[in-house]
Amino acid sequence: MSDETVQERTLEVHAQSESEEQPSAQEGSLNEQPAQEELASAVVSSETTRAEGGEETTSQPPEPPASSAAETSTAEDIGTDYASSFRELRKGDIIEGVVMRIDREEVLVDVGAKSEGIIPLNELSRQSSVPPETVVSVGERIWVYVLEPENDFGNPILSKRRADLERTWVELKQALSTNANVEGKVVAHVKGGLQVAVGQQELIGFVPASHVGLEGPRVNLERYVGKTIPLKVLEVDRSHKKIILSNRLAVEEERRRRLEEAKASIAPGQIRRGVVRRLTNYGAFVDLGGIDGLLHISEMSWGRLNHPKEVLREGQEIDVYIIKVDFEQERVSLSLRRTQPDPWEKVATLYREGDVLTGTVTRVIDSGAFVQLEEGIEGYLPNSEMLRDGSGRIMPPTVGEEVTVKLLRLRLDERKMTLSQRAAVPVEPVVVEEPPPPPPTEPAGSKRKRSKKRGRRSEEDEDYGRYAGEPEEQPLNTLRDAFKAARRRARQEEIGEEEVLLDEELEDVSSEEEEG
Repeated sequence: MSDETVQERTLEVHAQSESEEQPSAQEGSLNEQPAQEELASAVVSSETTRAEGGEETTSQPPEPPASSAAETSTAEDIGTDYASSFRELRKGDIIEGVVMRIDREEVLVDVGAKSEGIIPLNELSRQSSVPPETVVSVGERIWVYVLEPENDFGNPILSKRRADLERTWVELKQALSTNANVEGKVVAHVKGGLQVAVGQQELIGFVPASHVGLEGPRVNLERYVGKTIPLKVLEVDRSHKKIILSNRLAVEEERRRRLEEAKASIAPGQIRRGVVRRLTNYGAFVDLGGIDGLLHISEMSWGRLNHPKEVLREGQEIDVYIIKVDFEQERVSLSLRRTQPDPWEKVATLYREGDVLTGTVTRVIDSGAFVQLEEGIEGYLPNSEMLRDGSGRIMPPTVGEEVTVKLLRLRLDERKMTLSQRAAVPVEPVVVEEPPPPPPTEPAGSKRKRSKKRGRRSEEDEDYGRYAGEPEEQPLNTLRDAFKAARRRARQEEIGEEEVLLDEELEDVSSEEEEG
């Protein structure tokens, strides 16, 4: 058979298939592929016959199948395939779906069924009052629980809330069997421990106080409220809705893991990032990522501190310097001030002995006081160099008082300086008054007696002329004076000077009475 004959026969078969009664539009489109396959098999059959005989033989093409039987069989097959492509839902199944639409009263989810599933808002979460947009979003894949495979309209009724609840119980049981960690949010501090919400549906579990943190019986449970903490599952009893958890075991496991990592990386001289975990009166404990280090208060600042809370707070991230490491005792000594410039490095260029400076008193002790000249630089003011009052008593300054001092001694190698208040006060010139000369010693027998009768003479009338030599003769002004002088000289020779003076006083009194 020639190629032209084969082509003509192919066209005839094609024409006959078109002349048959056409099925419906849907069935025709579904049967189109089988018809084309039959046509191709006919062409292949004719060509094969020619090739085997080596001569031209007439091979009759197969008769086209009866249209009614073929269409019925194909429709049944297609219906079976279409029905099997949908997921068969059963009550109680937990399946995964995709959120397709969010309405005011429901959420539509594609779960692979013939119709989209419906989640009523009261089955979306435990808090039915929250907007559904805050719980799910369009396109999000979620787990749902089948409440009803179909309602009156053919839509499955689903519940996200129950699916989350069931999955939470399953996850807790798996965590108990595999010793895996779960996370929970502390919702309340109750007697003997903490209440913790775990899972998406926030099942309430209990953490005993002895299983909270690593602080032991002195743990502060209030500071855990509102925080999310790692937990180990100790007991799960769904029938009694009982869940017992442990935070201490989870923290210890994490601490051991991080400690092994820290041992391989921490070394003295490093500067590491850490988190202040706890403050005490003497320092702070800093979490270095697997091991806690002690930051003593003396290593927090170059200046003087009264309490670590002046520069740090719990939860603060800081850079610390590793001073010493002892992994056997799990002790690491830290320093914060060594990560900052040392102010004593510039003391030699800023201060000289003899400088008058101004500072603030930071501390007063029995032997003196400490004066801060600037941040991190303090000097010692001994009691002997403090100011004194008029009676010579020391006047110690008070904490916070600003004082003026003089730098007496600077010892850079010891990081010490000695100050003085007294030396900083300008010295006023002192006028030295010469003491009056001591009274002369009178020779024996020359002491003058005062009159016991009148007592008119005083010590101011003492005649000191006799100590300077013989008194010169006073000029005589009156006749009376001349007589008195002559009489005095005569009497001195006879009875002595004391009686003469007494007589002269009596004569003077008599003269005054006569003149009166």
